[in-house]
Amino acid sequence: MSELAEGEIDASTFDPMEEPVRPRLLAVRQPLSSRATLSVGVLAFASPLLLWCALSYLPFVWHPLVLVHDAGDKSVPGTYAYLAEDQLVEREVFAARNQELARAHAKLAQGERSNPIYFQPPHAVARALYTAFTTPPEGIGDVWFHQSLLQSCKVIFWGFFWSAVFGIPLGIACGTFAFFSRLFEPFVDFVRYMPAPVFGALAVSIFGLAEEPKVAIIFIGTFFQMVLVVANTTRTVDLSLLHAAQTLGAKNRQLVWHVVIPGILPALYRDVRILIGWAWTYLVVAELIGEKTGLSAFIYQQQRYRHFDNVYAAIVSIGLLGLGIDQLLAFSGRYFFPWESGNLRLFRLARSVRQVIPGGLRPAAGVAPTR
Repeated sequence: MSELAEGEIDASTFDPMEEPVRPRLLAVRQPLSSRATLSVGVLAFASPLLLWCALSYLPFVWHPLVLVHDAGDKSVPGTYAYLAEDQLVEREVFAARNQELARAHAKLAQGERSNPIYFQPPHAVARALYTAFTTPPEGIGDVWFHQSLLQSCKVIFWGFFWSAVFGIPLGIACGTFAFFSRLFEPFVDFVRYMPAPVFGALAVSIFGLAEEPKVAIIFIGTFFQMVLVVANTTRTVDLSLLHAAQTLGAKNRQLVWHVVIPGILPALYRDVRILIGWAWTYLVVAELIGEKTGLSAFIYQQQRYRHFDNVYAAIVSIGLLGLGIDQLLAFSGRYFFPWESGNLRLFRLARSVRQVIPGGLRPAAGVAPTR
């Protein structure tokens, strides 16, 4: 048998009945197995949680402070005689005070290594996630946590809603027609480098101190990015589809509605998912403009009261809410675009609903349907 050239495979040694090789974890542009996908997904959240637990519960990992349980002999003077019970001090200060007490042959201070008050352990944050919904506000005029959460969702919804209403059509127009691209994109590209919070003073002057300036900041933070992202997505439409439609006599309006938009819908849907996350990143800054409201006001209040467990709970709530919305959109997208996912359940359901439409909505017997 002749020698094989470099890179060739001997077909005589290939057994089609042989069990296929399992996909490797690190294979370029290759999907993971279902078990590996689940394991790696769990690891994505377990790794930060384990690191958090190590920093919180293992004194030898970090714990830069000492929580004083017994200040020792307070009658002994010294540079560090200010130590008191239940006080958090640096480890160096605690050691220096014990040296002063040891030289005076006095009772030593007692304490345990601890983290700063702003670094709360996971169990405290988990407890705060529950108590934040059940504990009434401490200050007069403060709102409940769930009310703050609803206010933030309202700001995000309206800010992103108006951004999508104006940004998506403009982005499609810029990606389809060179005229609109040249007319709008240079200015949009110029403004998108301006941080949205710098427009806060103008937003307050124009819209007042209520929710409107916050919605405006969310709008500014996402609109200009949305136009460019949607325009670039629109340009990915296969030109051969456009040429084929033009050959069949399609006009500009028909090209946009029947070729361009259906061709970009799945990618446009994914762009919207990403841009919603972008809107959440502007939330805290937007809610501090004018009258403090929403989760930002809650975080500010809890920081003032030094309830850092509630601060972490609010931050985690933002992440959970954003992740939940993203996963809901991802799950829904599997049914919205069957030509990409192959899932026809939604369309079969719609067909079943049409079949059970009451007879009064169908054409009467003997009457030909209009075309």
